[in-house]
Amino acid sequence: MTETLTRLRYRFWPDHWVGEILSKRWTETAIPVLLLIAVVFASGRLIGNFYTPGVLADTLRQAGEIGLVVLGMALVMIVGGIDLSVGSMFALTNFCALLLMHVLKWPVGLAVLGTLVCGALLGAVNGLLIGYLRLRAFLTTLITLIIFRSIYEILSMQYSTEIAGSLPDSAVWAFLGDGTFLGLPTVAWIYAVAAIGGHVLLTRLRMGWHIMAIGGSRRSAYNGGIAVRRTVALCYVGCGVLTGAAGCFFASRLATAGADIGVGMEVLVLTAAVLGGISLGGGRGSVTKALVGTLLVLLITNGLTSMSAPGGVIRMVLAAILVLAAVIDVRWLKNRQRIISKVYVSPTYQKLDPAPDCSAEAGGVYALNNKLRDVSLIGVGRIESPEDVILDRDDNLYAGSRHGDIIRFFAPDYERMEVFAHIGGQPLGMAFDREDNLYVCVGGMGLYRVTPQRQVERVTDETNRSWRSINDDSRLRLADDLDITDDGRVFFSEATVRYEMDEWAVDGLEARGNGRIVCYDPRDKSTRTVLRDLKFPNGIAIAGDGQSILFAETWGCCVKRYWFDGPKAGQVEMVIDDLPGYPDNINLASDGNYWLALVGMRSPAYDLAMRMPGFRKRMASRLPIDEWLFPNINTGCVLKFSEKGEVLETLWDLGGENHPMITSMREHRGHLYLGGISNNRIGRYRLPDADPDFVQYERRWRNA
Repeated sequence: MTETLTRLRYRFWPDHWVGEILSKRWTETAIPVLLLIAVVFASGRLIGNFYTPGVLADTLRQAGEIGLVVLGMALVMIVGGIDLSVGSMFALTNFCALLLMHVLKWPVGLAVLGTLVCGALLGAVNGLLIGYLRLRAFLTTLITLIIFRSIYEILSMQYSTEIAGSLPDSAVWAFLGDGTFLGLPTVAWIYAVAAIGGHVLLTRLRMGWHIMAIGGSRRSAYNGGIAVRRTVALCYVGCGVLTGAAGCFFASRLATAGADIGVGMEVLVLTAAVLGGISLGGGRGSVTKALVGTLLVLLITNGLTSMSAPGGVIRMVLAAILVLAAVIDVRWLKNRQRIISKVYVSPTYQKLDPAPDCSAEAGGVYALNNKLRDVSLIGVGRIESPEDVILDRDDNLYAGSRHGDIIRFFAPDYERMEVFAHIGGQPLGMAFDREDNLYVCVGGMGLYRVTPQRQVERVTDETNRSWRSINDDSRLRLADDLDITDDGRVFFSEATVRYEMDEWAVDGLEARGNGRIVCYDPRDKSTRTVLRDLKFPNGIAIAGDGQSILFAETWGCCVKRYWFDGPKAGQVEMVIDDLPGYPDNINLASDGNYWLALVGMRSPAYDLAMRMPGFRKRMASRLPIDEWLFPNINTGCVLKFSEKGEVLETLWDLGGENHPMITSMREHRGHLYLGGISNNRIGRYRLPDADPDFVQYERRWRNA
């Protein structure tokens, strides 16, 4: 009963979604957005006529003005700084706009331009001190806050009467402050333009990438050749310009230079930025986060004001929100990867059919033997991780290397070797096409091709994305093995869409259907997924009918058949469901049957652990990976089977002295060549009854 409940619980409750959702950057924006929806709902209940056009327009005007300053603060924070002087800059630029319009009677265009220049100059002061002189941003902007505020108070006392007594007669100026276009305030349209420009800057332009890089690691950015000081200074100038724009709109709307203008704005703006998700540590942020934070803080402030809360209470609430948001930001940033790693690995329930008895006493086709003990060895110590091996029409032997190379051993004795091609990633499955192009599955990179002229070409590194996948599964993470049809289509397996090349063991721990079969069609250069939800699909072999493939599911301990053409197209059937180990590559035998490598052997303890997801999750979180319970990889095994699923022969290397963890094998001219991703050699075993003229590369058996 308990096991049934466990099976149902892990079948219908998608634990893995939690880790996948938390690993997405958009969740950092989604949480403030959800909070914003709740605040909007509460505001509608607490504030009378909140949803009327007049109230919404007034809210948008305030949001546009404050939002421009928040955008400037966000720019500075993303680059790794902070600006506490924005309130004083706002007051000074507001005064500048009023002085130019009310006293000096400048045209609107020149007055706006002059105000923006004023903001840029104020920001340049911070930029020079922080960017070029490398002073501390917090202390520097705290000092400039005091200086700018003092300048504002001196000037406002001198000109306040003259400003109040002379109002400009300008429809354009009035339109900036109180006008609307298509029902929206002017400032809202200007804010939208600034926000779009900021988004393009941060996500599409080189300077935006430089800003992110500097905020993430200033030293690394400097070592990478980025002009750190200039970029930091320009960010402060940009903050000043945006603050100047906000001051210009405020001046046109209220036409006042009171003593309290901009007081406490730095707390308001900083709270909006942090609450929206702009990191205090730098390197993380977006325009969307700044917008959401602006609306949140504005609605909270207006809500408290409508409830007749005193100004001190409002500032205390904002300060409390700022402290809470800062704590969450710092703690999440520090522990994000650790938290995600604990919930991302999500084992599920799996019950395998009983493994066949392989003991010598039981007899039968699986009976243990030591036929692979005395194989001849090729390239001992000169090659590492030959996951797959293949031979060409001239009997030369090819194998991948963990250094990102394809090594060629020359026939007939395979003593002489060379680097045939350098790909960069770990070469896995390989296959030749009719034009002697060598197709290679490269872990973490996709499907590649090496021409007879030894030119490396990328074939494909992405496929169609699944609508129900949280992770972006369009990128090929672990292309594994492949085979090529007579018309040139390449069918290859991708073992997992959740983990990278060096994390394949974690996928096995999960035993979840994270893998798929992908088809690349050279006729139209398209790549599409043809089969999903497979448990680490591995070996691929085109079946004798030319309309189906045989593929191995490693963690399912089975071999299946999938029809891609013909009357049974789209159907999948089980071929072998009770293997004694975990299958890897599949390749053709000279008699029309197939060879299959077992990369590891099952054990009662591990089979039991597969029915205990909670145990495996605790093991993964508390033990280093080299201490996990793991299948027996110290016994090498290769077996031959027919398309009907009948196992015909097994070849063992007990103890794995020559070939533990066999991942591939190729029959060629009477010999079986063995590869293994954990080995430093290639094995060559003489097959007593094999066809000495069989060359798998030529595929003559299909045309018989």
